[in-house]
This record gives sequence, C-alpha cells and structure tokens, in this order.
Amino acid sequence: MVTAFLAALGRPIVAACRSAGDLGLFALEAISHVFRPPFYGRQFLRHFIEVAYFSLPVVALTALFTGMVLALQSYTGFARFNAQSAIASVVILSVTRELGPVLAGLMVAGRIGAAMAAELGTMRVTDQIDALTTLSTDPMKYLVAPRILAATVALPLLVLVADVLGAMGGFVIGTVKLGFVPATYLKASWDVLQLQDVTSGLAKAAVFGFVIALMGCYSGYRSKGGAQGVGLATTSAVVLASILILALDYVVTEAFFAQ
Repeated sequence: MVTAFLAALGRPIVAACRSAGDLGLFALEAISHVFRPPFYGRQFLRHFIEVAYFSLPVVALTALFTGMVLALQSYTGFARFNAQSAIASVVILSVTRELGPVLAGLMVAGRIGAAMAAELGTMRVTDQIDALTTLSTDPMKYLVAPRILAATVALPLLVLVADVLGAMGGFVIGTVKLGFVPATYLKASWDVLQLQDVTSGLAKAAVFGFVIALMGCYSGYRSKGGAQGVGLATTSAVVLASILILALDYVVTEAFFAQ
C-alpha cells in the first residue's frame, strides 16, 4: 500500500525532472546553433517579421488600453489620500518596468508560441523534419535557431513600442479626463524615469522572447500522436511559456532592483 502510494507520487516527479533535463539539453543545442554557421538569414528574416510586425497590433492595443486603465484606476485610489500628483510616476514606472514586457510577452506567447508549436508539430507528425535530415539539413539549425533568434531580438522592439503607447495612454487619460496640465504630467513622468527602468524592461523582453520561442519549438519538435498530439503541443507551449514569463519576471526584477 505504502509502496504503491510512493510509486504513484514519485512517477510524475521523475517525469518532470526528465522533461526539464530534456528541455535544458534542447535549449543548449539550439543556442549553440545560433552562433555556429551556416546561418539561414532568410529564415531569420521571415520569423522576425512574423514576430515583430504581425504581433504589433495586438501588443500596441494592449499597451495603450493598459496605460489608460492604469491612470484611471490610480486616480481612483490616490484621490483618497490626496496623492493624485503621483499618477504620472506610477504609470510610467509600471509600464516600463512590468506591464510593458509582461503583457507583451503574454500576448506574443499566445500568438507566436502557439504558431511555432503548431507548425513544427505538423512537420513532425508528417515526417517533414525527418525529410530535412535525409536532405542533409540540420532541423535544429534550419527550423529552431532562426525562430529563437528572431523572437529574442524582436520582443524588445515590441516592448519599446508598448512602453511608448502605454505612457501615451496614461497621458491621454490624465490630461483629457482627469484634468492634468500636459506639461506638468510630462515633466513628472520624465523626472521619475531612469535608464535602469527601461533597460530592465528590455532585458525582460529578450528573456521572454527566448522562452516563448524555446517552448514553442520544443513542444512542436517533440510532439507525436498525429493531430491530437499537435493540439496538445500547442496548448503546452502557450501554458508553459506563460508560466515561465511570470516566474522569470520576478527573477529578472530581483537581479535589477535587489537592494
């Protein structure tokens, strides 16, 4: 009885450790291919456009409305303590440090992570990846490395746009609806903003981009079981990437702002 219970308890733990080790080896192999020739520039460019350009509308709208809501809700709370003057500082710091990179990462994970997992999963179950190997083309170098590099480079650019639009959303609500003087609002935002606030958000974005592409490629590359397996891989890629984004957000924040 006790032996059966311990076996049932240990089985998922062993499976999780094995999966973590497999993912680590996959990540190391993918990183090594990023820096070793040959390089597939056209593949990188195609995936960079897919991540950076076609993800721009959803990231921009998310950031804009987040900044607007943040300014509105901050005013509601700070008005109880007569601290409305801190709204500009709260909006700009929240967007650049946390909300810009995290929300952009989650949006891109839902869009790009799922697409990568579905595409590679379909190639795996239809033996297209094996066909590349037969043609003397390394699938990791041709399929995985360009996607990981493209997402790692593209997401900081998306976060820069998200930072600007999030701050603009707060500015619009602050000046049009809440009655702040535009020059005063801008001065308060500029005075509190430091270079570290922006660089920490961009560092998070690069880490999130790497994680999104890694989980999408890993889930798709290792998928099996036909159409059902591709669906499971897609779901797994989005869920795991989202969890890792939230966990790594704390880790990077601790690295930048720990006292």
